[in-house]
Amino acid sequence: MTTPAGRDLRPGDRVALLVAGSTTYLDAVVSLLARGVFPIPLDPRLTTHERTRILAGLDPTLVVEDEDTLAGLVDPGTRRGLPLGRPMHMTSGTTGTPKGVFSGLLDEAGARALVAEERDLWGFSPDDTNLVLSPLYHSAPLRFAMGTALAGGRVVVPGPFDPAVVTEAIEVERPTTMFCVPTHLQRLFAHWDEHGWPDLSCFRLVAHAGAPCPEKVKRRLLDVFPPGSTWEFYGSTEGQFTVCSGEEWLERPGTVGRARPGRRLRIAEDGTIWCAVPEFARFVYHGAPDKTAAAWDGDEFTVGDLGRLDDDGYLVLDGRREDLVISGGVNVYPLEVEQVLREHAGVEDVAVYGVPDEQWGQRVCAAVVGAATEADLAAYVRERLAPPKRPKTWSFLDELPRTLTGKVLRDRLPR
Repeated sequence: MTTPAGRDLRPGDRVALLVAGSTTYLDAVVSLLARGVFPIPLDPRLTTHERTRILAGLDPTLVVEDEDTLAGLVDPGTRRGLPLGRPMHMTSGTTGTPKGVFSGLLDEAGARALVAEERDLWGFSPDDTNLVLSPLYHSAPLRFAMGTALAGGRVVVPGPFDPAVVTEAIEVERPTTMFCVPTHLQRLFAHWDEHGWPDLSCFRLVAHAGAPCPEKVKRRLLDVFPPGSTWEFYGSTEGQFTVCSGEEWLERPGTVGRARPGRRLRIAEDGTIWCAVPEFARFVYHGAPDKTAAAWDGDEFTVGDLGRLDDDGYLVLDGRREDLVISGGVNVYPLEVEQVLREHAGVEDVAVYGVPDEQWGQRVCAAVVGAATEADLAAYVRERLAPPKRPKTWSFLDELPRTLTGKVLRDRLPR
């Protein structure tokens, strides 16, 4: 496959995508995967500093930063071909350095099983129209869009999330499915309360994940969308763990469901959740064999989350990775933000953490020791961090509270 950039792409090559989501973006992802080339979806808002740091460890064959180059990646013969793997999405884990989740090339049997698993679970069909609310560089919205497209359905990408634009898309396009995070639902409900509610009868599937859903939002979701249409799932960039219908949640409020088909859950003595997956759903962390080894135990993997299983196999989460902040459904890893802030000459010490926020789920906060001012640091992170990672609240301390071994006592930081 020859790109407009004059490069021949071969199976196993990697292509970094730093452009906004669109139907062309979707076509390019599927077309690349059908050739065994792995797209790396990245936030186009990344600063030059972030791009350089992330791409250094990936050595992509091609970096796409404009629409013309993106369109040139679409081969009409493979735009709906069988994907021979998954996109390489990035996750920071606890290291603060983003790493790629890599599925490797699948044989035809594994590739067909991967597509069939999603189609069987969510019922994707040629009659579906999927409405995309989240950026397509995130794994879940891209997964739902790909599943719809591969089943012969239609995908609508209205652009950056705006409640008025989404409402118009619902009224005009009459979508049958959408994936969302709780922040989307909160903003849509507030908009509809003020401006009027659209007809939601077109939906057969509204799936949500990405952050804990407040109970009042969940109950309203179940009330306003068609019966049987609302589902929750728990998963990560690395893989999917559970699925839960709205009816199951009503019977067990707070659960994120049972192991999805083809999965098996186990809770270790320390509360860590382990999930056994089929061979086609396995992964490695690109260029990080030690981290890969730590994530796997036989056919089971973990991302370090904690939880409990009841006697019927329903999972309740006790906490995400202790350093993870989930703001508006976006994972923000404090160590990554701290590493950037520590490069500022006026910062002697810093701790980044989340506090509960009614709109965003969690708000990113920073406690700073040093001479830097809030204005200094706000300007500094605007040049170096994408918007979701920038602290919204700043506190200035004489010293950070720490244990005798030097660990920051995050529960003692300003709230």
